[in-house]
Order: sequence, then structure tokens, then C-alpha cells
Amino acid sequence: MMLRRGFIIFLPRLVGLLVVACCSVSIVYMLACTPRGDNEQLALPRVHSPTVKEGYEAILQEREEQHRNYIVSLKKQIAQLKAELQGRSEQLKNVQDQFPDPLDVRLDPGNSEKAQANLLAFLRSQIDRAEVHSGVKLSTEYAAVPFESFTLQKVYQLETGLTRHPEEKPVRKDKRDELVEVIELAVGSLNNPEGDSNAKRRVYTASDFIEGIYRTEKDKGTLYELTFKGDTKHQFKKIVLFRPFGPVMKVKNENLNMADTLINVIVPLAKRASKFRQFMQNFREMGIQQDGRIHLTVVYFGKEQMNEVKSILENTSKSANFKNFTFIQLNEEFSRGKGLDIGARVWKGSNVVLFFCDVDIYFTAEFLNSCRLNTQPGKKVFYPVLFSQYNPSIIYGHQDSIPSLEQQLIIKKETGFWRDFGFGMTCQYRSDFINIGGFDLDIKGWGGEDVHLYRKYLHSNLIVIRTPVRGLFHLWHEKRCVDELAPEQYKMCMQSKAMNEASHGQLGMLVFRQEIETHLHRQKLSSKKT
Repeated sequence: MMLRRGFIIFLPRLVGLLVVACCSVSIVYMLACTPRGDNEQLALPRVHSPTVKEGYEAILQEREEQHRNYIVSLKKQIAQLKAELQGRSEQLKNVQDQFPDPLDVRLDPGNSEKAQANLLAFLRSQIDRAEVHSGVKLSTEYAAVPFESFTLQKVYQLETGLTRHPEEKPVRKDKRDELVEVIELAVGSLNNPEGDSNAKRRVYTASDFIEGIYRTEKDKGTLYELTFKGDTKHQFKKIVLFRPFGPVMKVKNENLNMADTLINVIVPLAKRASKFRQFMQNFREMGIQQDGRIHLTVVYFGKEQMNEVKSILENTSKSANFKNFTFIQLNEEFSRGKGLDIGARVWKGSNVVLFFCDVDIYFTAEFLNSCRLNTQPGKKVFYPVLFSQYNPSIIYGHQDSIPSLEQQLIIKKETGFWRDFGFGMTCQYRSDFINIGGFDLDIKGWGGEDVHLYRKYLHSNLIVIRTPVRGLFHLWHEKRCVDELAPEQYKMCMQSKAMNEASHGQLGMLVFRQEIETHLHRQKLSSKKT
């Protein structure tokens, strides 16, 4: 009886709990099943909304408008691509009309398939001509074209140039863009192999790239071999790509008359009267007698040896009937940058080519023409890489006497090196020098000012012509690095001093001279005993 009464009392509560549970389940079900909005999609109206039909119509209209806009955008892109293709086709046809192609690769607007086939045949012929599928017989070991290797971060090169390191990091932008494009093409080829099947394949990315090598044959193209990780530890994927070079295209044909183009040679100087005498002998022969279109500006610091320098200049003026010179004297500490800057700004005539020069430089008349031909106001500045002499007493120490200066001016590995880290000798129009802002006059003493000016031009829109020249020499002289220099300047000075003495092999012979002499002495003793 008591149990029945308790059950009757508990029954309403149980029913209430069941109702609450059902309601909760319904709410959860509705939340889970109701379509959710997305950042890229419009939320659909609820089923019980009084504006269901209008909502769907609005959504459909908006979607239709989006698709219509997308179609219009695609049509514009297609039209642009067609116009670009037509323009390129006309360019190629003009080139082919001017330069007959031995492979008869011609663009025929009426037969595009034949034109494409001819172009493809030409590109394949470039691959066949290059050293891709098989090697070629070479006359000497020097004829081999070396490869350079690269990873995602670095390029390892033999022709190190300015960096003086066997690796380049950061990689120059044009080289980085080229190699990134090659890696992307290789990854695309791995992910879309020929003979595609429905079998599940691994997806490759740039992170699977291990290393690559490449080399350029100047008349054919660039060969790339790239290695990627394989499916297992000891398996690899190799992709070989080739970028063929097309026919040579004429860009410009112009006549240049340099008869009235004057060069103002600016020389900053302090003391060093004997070196100035040697410089003036070269200047008289090459600049005055052979070239004749030249002006000399000497900016002299201090008073010591000044009269001797002026006397040398005046004697040359009288004997050679040369009046085109300017002498400026400054009573202050030597500053190469300030001397060149003052020498450039003091000029009052029309726009002139400036040749920034040092007293220990030897130049030829041919170089002066190169100075003119490689400069153009508002367009080009010339930064030649000169040939720097080694110490003659080391180079010719095994001979009875040191050859004359003219006989020493030979470009060979044993006699000197290309000073590719120096930017002091440069040709540029005065207007470009003024517009770029000239030298940084806060730099005192030796070194640094030329690099700052060079960087200014690199950051400008002017073309910087940087190339080795055969008619510009840095004559050897003992270099002294004074204690007053800043630490960075002193380090630069000592590096330059070390490189000026002799080649690696010649310095090695000096270092190991005692061992060599000991060996010779032992050889003589052993020969006497026998």
C-alpha cells in the first residue's frame, strides 16, 4: 500500500523529467541540423520564416550576379591575353623578317599549328646541340664548362667575383627568381607525371628538394639537374630541365661621335711628388699626345711637397703646350672623397665626363675611349674593374733586374689580379654625379667613400656598367695603414695590403722558403756522397 502510494506520488515527477529530456534532445537536434552560415556563403532563411520564398529569390539573384561578373572578368582576361599574343607574334615576325632563321622558324598567322611545330623543333634543336644527352670532346681541360650547385638557400659558385667566398648568400635577386621558377616547374612535373593514372600518388613540395646543379652554354641555353627526396630513405627523384636560348635580336643600331667629348680627370693628392711625376709621364703620353680631349684637375691637400707638384704640372704644361688643367689647394687633412667632390663641382663648363683617378693609376688611350663609350648622361655610369699589379720585387725577384714599367703591364695570373672589390676608378657625367648627391663628406681618410657612391648608383635608375678593362692598371706601391683609421677602415686597408703583394702560390713560396732551401741542401749533400 505504501509502495503504491509512493509510486503515484513519484509518477508526475518522472513524467516531467521525461518531458524536459525530450525537449532538450529536440533543441540539440535542431541546433545540430540547422544549416550554419559561412564567411563565403549567405545564410539560408529558416524553414518557418514568413519570407522563405523572397529570401531564396534574393540569394539566387545575388549568385547570378556574381557569376555574371565572373564571366565578364574572364572575357576581359581572355581579350588581354589575345592582344598580348598578337603583339608578341608581330614582334617575332619582325625579328624573323630582319634575321633569316637557318631553321626556318617563322610565324604564319594563317597556319598557327605549323608555326608552333617549327618553334618547338627549334627549341628541341637547341637541346640537341647542347651538352645534355651526351658529352662532347674537348681540346683541353680549360674548355670544360663547370656546373654551379644550389640549395633552397645558397648558390655555390666557382666564379666568386666580389663576394670572395665560394658560396653566395643572400642570392642575387635575378638568380634567386630564376632558380625558384626552376624548382616550381620541377615540383609541378613531379606532381603531374606523363601517363597520368588514377593511382594514389605522393604530393611533392619545394621542401622535398635536396640540391641542384646548373650550367649555361652561352649560345645554347641553361641546363638544370634537380634532385628530390624519393619514397624511401635511399630513393631519389631527378628532374632535368633545359632553358633554351632563342635567336639573337637587334635592340639598337646607333652612330656615336666622341670627337667633342671631353674627359675631366680628377686626382686628389697629398705629398707623393715622385708618384705624381710618374703619373704625369703617363698622362702626357696617353692623355695629351694620343687622346687630346682631356682636362686635368688636381686637388692638393696641405703644403708639404706642394711646390714640387706644381712645378711638375707647370713643366708638363710648357713642354706639351697643355693648358687644360686646374690646380686646387686645400689646407686641411687629406680626404679622397672631399677632393673628388670639390674637383667635380668646381667645373664651370658644359656637362663633362668625370674620370675619378688616383695618382698610382696607369691608363691607356683605349681606356679613355671606353670611358666615353660606356657613359651616357641620365642613363649609364661606368665602373671598370682594373688590373692590379703585384709587388715587382717578388714577381721578378728571380731575374737579374726588374723589367721596365711598360713591360710589367701584362694581364696574367702571375703578375696581378682583377681588383673586383674596388670602386674608386669610375667614369660618369658630372650631371649624374651632382644629381646623385656626390660623395659622403663625413668619411675621412682612406676607403669607404667610393663604395657609398657606387651603392647610390645601384639604388638609382641608372645603368651601372661593371666590367674588367684591359687598359687600366693599378701600379704597385707599398700600402701603409695608419693607426688613425677607424677599425672598419683599418681592416679594409689591411685586406687590400695583403692582396697587393703576390699570388697565393708566390706567397706560399716565400713562407716555405726555408724548407725549400733545406731540401736543396740535403739533395746536394746526398749527390756528393754518391
